[in-house]
Amino acid sequence: MPVPGPGYSITVRLEAPPSASAAGDLTSAVGRAGGVITAFDVVESHNDRVVIDLTCNALSANHAKDITDTLETLPGIVVRKVSDRTFLVHLGGKIEIASKVPLRNRDDLSRAYTPGVARVCEAIAKNPDDARRLTIKRNTVAVVTDGSAVLGLGNLGPAAALPVMEGKAALFKKFAGVDAWPVCLDTQDTEEIIRAVELIAPVYGGINLEDISAPRCFEIEARLREKLDIPVFHDDQHGTAIVVVAALRNALRVVNKDIKDCRITVCGVGAAGSAIIRLLQAQTPGDIIAVDVDGIVHRDRPGLDSNLKSIAASTNKDNQAGRLHDALVGSDVFIGVSAPNLFGADQVATMAKDAIVFALANPDPEIDPMEAQQHAAVVATGRSDFPNQINNVLAFPGVFRGLLDAHARTITDAMLLAAAQAIADVVDGDRLNASFIVPSVFDNTVAPAVAEAVRKAATS
Repeated sequence: MPVPGPGYSITVRLEAPPSASAAGDLTSAVGRAGGVITAFDVVESHNDRVVIDLTCNALSANHAKDITDTLETLPGIVVRKVSDRTFLVHLGGKIEIASKVPLRNRDDLSRAYTPGVARVCEAIAKNPDDARRLTIKRNTVAVVTDGSAVLGLGNLGPAAALPVMEGKAALFKKFAGVDAWPVCLDTQDTEEIIRAVELIAPVYGGINLEDISAPRCFEIEARLREKLDIPVFHDDQHGTAIVVVAALRNALRVVNKDIKDCRITVCGVGAAGSAIIRLLQAQTPGDIIAVDVDGIVHRDRPGLDSNLKSIAASTNKDNQAGRLHDALVGSDVFIGVSAPNLFGADQVATMAKDAIVFALANPDPEIDPMEAQQHAAVVATGRSDFPNQINNVLAFPGVFRGLLDAHARTITDAMLLAAAQAIADVVDGDRLNASFIVPSVFDNTVAPAVAEAVRKAATS
């Protein structure tokens, strides 16, 4: 199922004989090793040799090494250097701070800094709300993590989480013009995290919590929302939920079903799964069956934590017990935010007619999309190499743009649903089909549409 992609792209600088067959030999070798060439550049030419930069995509770091080893076996080939293009992108970090005002002379300095800045400080001291108008607070979000749940990699800690938070900040700027900054906290104590965010909050117009493990993330978000006068948004929960609800709205249009008549199985009841369930409930589906590593969540299951008890009380009308395969039988929709390779085509065949499968575990989904397509009418994943990529970047930039523009002090389910509706509406009836239920992450109409919808919901 996986194909070589740019996440494992390498550039191999090598010396080759100046023969007519050299280029063909190199490309054939990469092909035999399973790589995909994306660039072939001659950087030096001499009488006895040429120096070539050969760029190709691989499946993994080990596969990249296999490709390099294969090249080295060719007669007359000398590999000088191998560069991992992903690491090159991250050298020195991916974001920077730039001044918005000129600092050319003493006059500029006197207004931007001392003595002129003192009058602005006094104005804010007299009216603290002016900070939203006269400082970066107006357009700045803190991307806060403790590194306890980094992507699908687990508890890597704050330093290892920093590249992800930098990337998030870059996406904020790219898609919504929001200035975001990584805040990686060297603690995983709930009380310390809450207090740390309280202390830094005066600088920011919003807090984006990221990659904090469940169930601590629920308490951290809830208590910060109570304490702060700016919106607090856990993207792993609500960003995912927004895009899933948007995608499901359009998928149901494709198969001509009403959510009120649908039985939905949600596999994975951590941060993302719990938020998806709660936002779906606002759409009043026929029923939701939640499934975790211990099976179907039902009211009589022992050992439920507070989050699972809440979910059990509001889902699974018939109090069904069993495993994932049992939950799938008769379901109209599967939404997975859990683990790879949990079921196959045979289980999809037990679902309702015109089933919808959202297998969102990354990088390997709960079911091979090609298998799911044997019986499901609509299939979506979190991957960029299949149709219908469900990706949070469709939501969070526009959501925060709207919150900042509205000078919002909190965030509500009505705003989340407005964002989901806006994303879904970008895919108009002329373009909607089973392979296109959500817009591209590079569709530059998405963030403005989401921002406007959130702004209106925040000010209504």
